[in-house]
Amino acid sequence: MNAASADQPALRRSKTDVVDAAMSVLAENGIAGLSMRRIADVLDVQVSALYWHFPNKQALLAAVSGRIATGTDASHLADSATALRESLLAHRDGAEVVSSSLALGLLELSARTQMVEAALAAGLSDAAAEVAADTLVHYVIGFTFHEQQRLHAAVVGAADPSVDLSPARIAVTGGDFEAGLAMVVSGIRSSAAAAR
Repeated sequence: MNAASADQPALRRSKTDVVDAAMSVLAENGIAGLSMRRIADVLDVQVSALYWHFPNKQALLAAVSGRIATGTDASHLADSATALRESLLAHRDGAEVVSSSLALGLLELSARTQMVEAALAAGLSDAAAEVAADTLVHYVIGFTFHEQQRLHAAVVGAADPSVDLSPARIAVTGGDFEAGLAMVVSGIRSSAAAAR
């Protein structure tokens, strides 16, 4: 074996490998523990090797966000919103990760595209459909972010003991989500009806 090959890693890691490792670190440590060092350790590579695939951590988080917020084929506003929430809830700190990528303009949500299409089909103008989709996306991410924060606070004992943050109580808030979603969707439909 020559010196050049001795310095080469036994296995070259792909972009997918890096995202897989980041998803694993996120699941185990949450967003606070999602560091480039931990991801590199999982892959048994130097941190610099990660930058071959991603120019910075924000770009990697955008790829993780894309994986978290996988698309569905929902054709209705409420169905798209519910599917997005389920995707976020399926991953530790999912709403926070996706929110940060959206805030930086690094993520195109397929659920948002579906919401725009559904709003257009309901009769809204292009501009109003964009507002409707953004409103729904922000509602879903905000609600889910708070759910995940409350669950984490309950698990680590960081919550005020007078506040019921038990998993059973948090599960009940799903009904609150549905009620709020119904109000938002009703408002969008009313706007569409008024525009006709």
